[in-house]
Amino acid sequence: MKKYALAAVTAVMVAAPAQAQDAFDGVYAGVSIGYDIQAGDGDEIISFDRGSNGTFGETVTTSTGANAFSPGFCGGEATSTANTNCIADSDGVTFQGRFGYDSQMGKLVVGIVGEVGTADVTDTVSAFSTTPAFYYMEREIDYTAALRLRAGYTVTPTTLLYATGGVAYAKLEQSFETSNTANAFEVIADDKTWGYQIGAGLEQKIGAFSLGVEYLYTGYNEDDTLIRVTQGTAGATNPFVLAGGVDFKRANDDFNLQTVKVVATFRF
Repeated sequence: MKKYALAAVTAVMVAAPAQAQDAFDGVYAGVSIGYDIQAGDGDEIISFDRGSNGTFGETVTTSTGANAFSPGFCGGEATSTANTNCIADSDGVTFQGRFGYDSQMGKLVVGIVGEVGTADVTDTVSAFSTTPAFYYMEREIDYTAALRLRAGYTVTPTTLLYATGGVAYAKLEQSFETSNTANAFEVIADDKTWGYQIGAGLEQKIGAFSLGVEYLYTGYNEDDTLIRVTQGTAGATNPFVLAGGVDFKRANDDFNLQTVKVVATFRF
């Protein structure tokens, strides 16, 4: 009897370290909740293309040759024709679902993870003309997706420190508002953008479950949304008419976020 008991205890002692050593091996699924913070863009401006010929960075002028947008710009939502009245961009809560696979080799863990989720952020840039009038472009994230590699090291058998990086995608909602009622405006929207993600995290295994924290930096780019301005009911001395029509867009089309989130996963 003692012989069998000793054998059972030995088997448990051998199996336990092996099980702990492979704590992060296999398929998992989970959810996360966090907060997105936009990179500072208070000095963001709008770039103009006279004649809608694809050459941006030009100046729209009045009939006297003065800069029609001399009042300036702001990185926020205009509330009046004065550029001192702008509502700052909003950050917000983010939710994701994730699915991934890890392979553990001793203390080294490598894997791949995919995510789909939502974000509650709004990014706006405004311009002010001498008319006076305001013009603002606004974009919001509808949903996001990402596919990343990750590699980590188990500082204890059930504690994983890791780095992660990969590609990111966002579906955008684009909008435009102006107090100018004379000209006609068309939104030519680019409603999707690709980019990259890099970050790091800590994951703690608790039975079949894991809890962790994760930081991500996301850089979206290539948002080519533009506003096309035509004459409408404006007179011949209107600055947009004098320019032969105008396209305008964000001078900097990057959309960068920093995210801190709490992650819960279950390993199958």
